[in-house]
Amino acid sequence: MAELFWLSDEQWQAIAPFMPKNQPGARRKDDRTILSGILHVIKSGCRWKDCPSAYGPPTTVYNRFNRWSRRRFWTGLLEALAKAGWSGEAAALDATYVKAQRAAHGGKGGLANRRSAPRGQVRPPRSTSSPT
Repeated sequence: MAELFWLSDEQWQAIAPFMPKNQPGARRKDDRTILSGILHVIKSGCRWKDCPSAYGPPTTVYNRFNRWSRRRFWTGLLEALAKAGWSGEAAALDATYVKAQRAAHGGKGGLANRRSAPRGQVRPPRSTSSPT
């Protein structure tokens, strides 16, 4: 199991002003804990349901990520951090963290019949006919 990831006090102080404001309703799990859980999933590549319970229930971590994504929180946060002078290294996500679509692995897909030669080009036969 990967080591747990926790935001440092310095990181949290830089991020906290950009966090979405709490909506009225039930008591929420601490945003810092949930954000650390989201970053843990992204960094480790584990499934949401395998997120360690130290960050709270996996469904809460996923739902908060999903809700913040719909509100474009991540885009705003990265833009704000870039304007504040954070280095690209601190705000960048390496391509190894980006999940590809299921069909992106190079397996079968697309047109079933693909031309192996340009139209009109005659290919030599692959086998010889038998006189019998």
